[in-house]
Amino acid sequence: MGLRMEGVGKRYGRGPVIVDGIELAAEPGLPVVIAGANGSGKTTLLRIAAGATAPTWGRVTGRPKGVGYVPDRFPAHLRMPVGAYLRHMRRVRCAGGDAAVLTSAVLADLGFTADPGVPMNQLSKGNAQKVGLAQALAGGAELLVLDEPWSGLDVAARPALTSAVAAAAESGAMVVVTDHTGIADALPRLRRMQLRDGKLQDGDAAGPCAVVTLLCREPDLMAGELATDPEHDVTVAAGAVTLTVPSGHVDGLLRRALQLGCSVREVRPLAAGARP
Repeated sequence: MGLRMEGVGKRYGRGPVIVDGIELAAEPGLPVVIAGANGSGKTTLLRIAAGATAPTWGRVTGRPKGVGYVPDRFPAHLRMPVGAYLRHMRRVRCAGGDAAVLTSAVLADLGFTADPGVPMNQLSKGNAQKVGLAQALAGGAELLVLDEPWSGLDVAARPALTSAVAAAAESGAMVVVTDHTGIADALPRLRRMQLRDGKLQDGDAAGPCAVVTLLCREPDLMAGELATDPEHDVTVAAGAVTLTVPSGHVDGLLRRALQLGCSVREVRPLAAGARP
């Protein structure tokens, strides 16, 4: 039996309801990929799944003892050196002797470049992300909960992470991941879901899309770099790259486009059934 979230909702104090009526099933070997706009409640949902936050109502069952959790960003006050942090996490999980070797291999695959003696709070976001991913992936966790794991990584590290997550799932791990880049859609046997206004919906149903038009110096090359999801519709004409993407992917696409030196000409919603 896998992880189950039944009627789960969360409210902090007297504030607004963040998520409500969440019904989620995560089975071994079948990754769940959750998309959603900024502020839709994805991080709160993942914190509940990982056991880092208790739901205000509803229940969570089937969560194993071994959980590999990677938040969107490490706490700024974490002063423990990288090597000590990784040893600590292995002890917490009672990981076997081969976990240290596997951790080093994951870090190498991801292109970790910092010294192991550097405190975590002095790492770049990319290197901190790689450490977090290594402790989660190398610990033999039965459940991986990953919050935007591709977001802080350089382009070269992203395929290595995709392969590592896919291998964990194929080995029988449950995987729940949020992703606005579209890269997670390459995971085998995945189930797509959308979080909208605090409600979780099956992502296989047609959701809202947007048309993004970008001006790039090498449009043909950039089209391949930007279309990270095989389902994205991309065209190149008159020096412009136009992509039709799920609305939840727009923020990530724009960030990547600006990193690659493109400028944004237009972003517009696409009406259901319309052509871009």
